[in-house]
Amino acid sequence: MGTSRHIPSPTEAATFARTWVGHFSKPTAIGMTLAFVAGYIDVVGFIALFGLFTAHVTGNFVMIGVQLVASTHVGVLAKLLALPVFVIFVAMVKLVVQGFANTNRRPLRLLLIVQTLLLLGFMIIGMIAQPIISADAPLAILSGMFGVAALAIQNAIGRLVLSDLAPTTIMTGNTTQIVIDMVELASGNCGDGTAAKARLRKMLPALAAFAVGAILGGFAYHGTGFWSVLLPVVLLVALAAANE
Repeated sequence: MGTSRHIPSPTEAATFARTWVGHFSKPTAIGMTLAFVAGYIDVVGFIALFGLFTAHVTGNFVMIGVQLVASTHVGVLAKLLALPVFVIFVAMVKLVVQGFANTNRRPLRLLLIVQTLLLLGFMIIGMIAQPIISADAPLAILSGMFGVAALAIQNAIGRLVLSDLAPTTIMTGNTTQIVIDMVELASGNCGDGTAAKARLRKMLPALAAFAVGAILGGFAYHGTGFWSVLLPVVLLVALAAANE
């Protein structure tokens, strides 16, 4: 006789969903998820939009320098626009956080929803723009600005709402601090090492998640194009559902 297949009841399904989403409310999970998203989207934007960095502006300054000395200045406009777009959305997050200051609620869910919508814009406009044969194509630039805006919000969230977590968008500072703490722990030059170990517990997972996101983002974009952005969108939805 065959065994009957158990079909979860609505109550069981709801319990499973709450448990699954609940994992995204833990600080380590929040930090790793956001770092994964940043690494993933930064690589997708860089590949799809001719060297545009979405997660941080420093790389765009470097690319501007590279392209200004080239025989053609293709792609410079998007990188020049990235800075004011980044600034505008960081300022917007600051105003939102100030608006929530006198309430008992955090603006995290709202900001994650806005970031998710911007990433959807990045994906949809990028798909409409296909095939992207020039970094200066209007839709390519518009798609890139949606990506920059989404990651600008994440940068600001890290400073203003989740300041107790390790940075999730720029790994240079994390890597530097990790090396310093590891050397101090190995040399016994940091007392009991409590502070150094606490920093490592925050920064190492974020660094690893960013690296995994960057690698997976490259392979995913190569295989599915802008459809690959659906994965970080789903992750952000889970974060928004799990956090106030």
